[in-house]
Amino acid sequence: MRNKKLLFFFVLLLFCFSDLCVELSRGQNNRRIDVNVGVVTDVGTPYSDVAMLCINMSLADFYSSRPQFQTRLVVHVGDSKNDVVGAAVAALGLIKNKQVKAIVGPWTSMQAHFLIEIGQKSQVPVVSYSATSPFLQSLRSPYFFRATYEDSSQVHSIKAIIKLFGWREVVPVYIDNTFGEGIMPRLTDALQEINVRIPYRSVIALNATNHEISVELLKMMSMPTRVFIVHMYSSLASRVFVKAKEIGLMKPGYVWILTNGVTDDLSSINETGIESMEGVLGVKTYFRKSKDLDKFRSRWRKMFPRLKLSVYGLWAYDATTALAIAIEEAGINNLAFSNVDLGRNVSEIESLGLSQYGPKLLQTLSRVHFKGLAGDFRFVNGQLQPSVFEIVNVIGTGERSIGFWTEENGLVKKLDQQPQSMSALSTWKDHLKHIIWPGEADYVPKGWEIPTNGKKLRIGVPKRTGYTDLVKVTRDPITKTPTVTGFCIDFFEAVIRAMPYDVSYEFIPFEKRDGKPAGNYNDLVHQVYLGRYDAVVGDTTILANRSSYVDFTFPFIRSGVGLIVPMKDQVKRDSISFLKPLTWKLWLTSFVSFFLVGCTVWVLEHRVNPDFRGPANYQASTIVWFAFSTMVFAPRERVFSFGARILVITWYFVVLVLTQSYTASLASVLTSQQLHPTITSMSSLLEKGEIVGYQRTSFILGKLKESGFSQSSLVPIDTAEECDELLRKGRENGKGGISAALLELPYLRLFLGQYCNTYKMVEEPFKVDGFGFVFPIGPPLVADVSRAILKVAESPKAMELERAWFKKKEESCPDPVTNPDPNPSFSSRQLGVDSFWLLFLVVFVMCVLTLGKFTFCFLKKTKMNELWKEFTQPDKDSYINGVEKCPCSSNSAHA
Repeated sequence: MRNKKLLFFFVLLLFCFSDLCVELSRGQNNRRIDVNVGVVTDVGTPYSDVAMLCINMSLADFYSSRPQFQTRLVVHVGDSKNDVVGAAVAALGLIKNKQVKAIVGPWTSMQAHFLIEIGQKSQVPVVSYSATSPFLQSLRSPYFFRATYEDSSQVHSIKAIIKLFGWREVVPVYIDNTFGEGIMPRLTDALQEINVRIPYRSVIALNATNHEISVELLKMMSMPTRVFIVHMYSSLASRVFVKAKEIGLMKPGYVWILTNGVTDDLSSINETGIESMEGVLGVKTYFRKSKDLDKFRSRWRKMFPRLKLSVYGLWAYDATTALAIAIEEAGINNLAFSNVDLGRNVSEIESLGLSQYGPKLLQTLSRVHFKGLAGDFRFVNGQLQPSVFEIVNVIGTGERSIGFWTEENGLVKKLDQQPQSMSALSTWKDHLKHIIWPGEADYVPKGWEIPTNGKKLRIGVPKRTGYTDLVKVTRDPITKTPTVTGFCIDFFEAVIRAMPYDVSYEFIPFEKRDGKPAGNYNDLVHQVYLGRYDAVVGDTTILANRSSYVDFTFPFIRSGVGLIVPMKDQVKRDSISFLKPLTWKLWLTSFVSFFLVGCTVWVLEHRVNPDFRGPANYQASTIVWFAFSTMVFAPRERVFSFGARILVITWYFVVLVLTQSYTASLASVLTSQQLHPTITSMSSLLEKGEIVGYQRTSFILGKLKESGFSQSSLVPIDTAEECDELLRKGRENGKGGISAALLELPYLRLFLGQYCNTYKMVEEPFKVDGFGFVFPIGPPLVADVSRAILKVAESPKAMELERAWFKKKEESCPDPVTNPDPNPSFSSRQLGVDSFWLLFLVVFVMCVLTLGKFTFCFLKKTKMNELWKEFTQPDKDSYINGVEKCPCSSNSAHA
């Protein structure tokens, strides 16, 4: 208390010294005019004392360096008494009693709101060095000048920090007044630009008790979000962080980001408060270094060693300088107020006169531009525009600069970093210096975790009656505790193990409640939207209409809808099946060729071979016998002529090819099943009006109705056994069964793994994205789970799970994992002339050549009137008749 009195006495002496300087200057030049200006502040508070000292130092420095100026500012102080109404009363008194031409202050944005209206009514400019709320800009008063940075100007630097580390959710923690709420709209908009969600806002009253602060912090602790943005006065922030450390909100994994409302005033926080803030990041107002600023700080430390110079003191210094320049430029004309008689029963604001000096001062103040202690001083739309913010990290009992944010380059370690090097930046360490996080953690917090002291994730799972290889829910008969198994469950548990942090959860079956059925999968997904489940794990298909109110992870298994139909053997086996391997044209061509070869050999051998002579009926039978005996390569007759032997050899080759091809084709016809689907497409089902089965509780029903199927032609199916039974009924007698079934691909794989020899998928009429896990819209857990799904899918674990759950049900069935079509149809075609025409052509040419040669030689030595007679006689000129024949041949010839 004694120190405050001494400080106030020193400030009073400084004012007296300032007045003395003004009086001395008057003595030197009687033309100098005093211009009254008011300062509205909370007298006796530390920040007010610093600001008042800076204001008086500004006037002393300004006029000592500019003795030629005709005007001198005379400061009149109005005590706002740390109250909104008090600030308004002080401003009214200064305007009415002192006829001040401008007002500097007040301290808070709430006080400034009323002063702006008063200044607007009386045409008295209000220059504030500490009112930072963006709400004041909405008043759109030309008589309000903000000689400080608006709070929302720092939201882009905060956004850059959050984007750099990839945090997906943040919780603002702010004071419950105009100062705290003013930044929220701009902060929300900036975070939405980078898809960052604000799930909760923590609002703390200025006069909140320690218990109320603890209750709010415990609420924040029970939430998964771990990134907090603090925007409040430093006095309240100190109390909040002390409690946060006690509760456990300053442990590793948490992120705290301070706005400049706290970081600019860290020096006023006691040692206990600073120590509890260790590891937090902060956005701080940055003033570029200059000789004038260094000299002023040095003077300050010498004159007021116990007072900390704040940024608001520097802005108060520059605001006073700007006002002195503007008043000098505006001149000394029209310094009076015009009084307007409004009669009685009017408010005190309405009774104020209008400053004739105000409009001129408004123009000159808008044009002020100089190099101040805080940097380049220029009003743009009535306020200063920042271009640089400093990023600090609170360590120990102080702060350490870790980088800067600039409009041109974003986050950089140094201000002199060249823009062309920014393209090479890849990690956060390229943008900022080393950071010590809360709890002295040396790793970047994830920003989102399942609270260990919070409730577990409530995960809904469907209770299926069929295809339990995907999801199966059983209950202990005694304890009634549910046990959930299946491919989807095992895959989810593998994903959770791949997560970068622990996630606690419990499975809750989606089943009957109060005797009512649970509903279909759309109802299950809707429970997440309603908040009854935190997630859904199971065979849930990713659909567009569902994604409008919930979030899906990446698909963990491919899906789609397949059309399954029975297989039918198209080969009819009967008493003439042996004729089916060859076409009738090939049969006819073969028979003709047999007789052609037989007749040709007979012609060539008749005159030289006794086996081909004799009575007419004998020779005819010999031709037929010889022709067909070549089919088994066992003719009894020997062939002696050269041409006949070449022809027979050629014909043997053709017969060999024919018989072997016939044998192979006949074996295929008699032993192989030529399976073909009974239905080839969904359109054929519609055209024929067939009965179709579909999965109960699935989205397939809606798709089928959209495609044109009527409800009467659709039959729901629950299990693979039921599907098989209905398909068999439909195939056998068409009563009470179905002609085809539509199943999603995972169920289809299980079904074909059990009945692969009977059914086949012929079409995939509907395509969907696959099975995914369901979460509410927004939480970063979706992105983390999706990344973990990719890790598991690319690891051997995924194949191991598929082999374990999609295994074949029968040994005769191929593995549906390695063979996506376990029912290949065997089809064969009849052999035709097109396959052997070249061989028949060769035989025909050989017949023509040998017969041509024989005819030419025979006609050459035989008279035309003796042709037949000569043909029936042996050829005495041929050497073959001189060859000794075997007895069998002789006997047969004489016979």
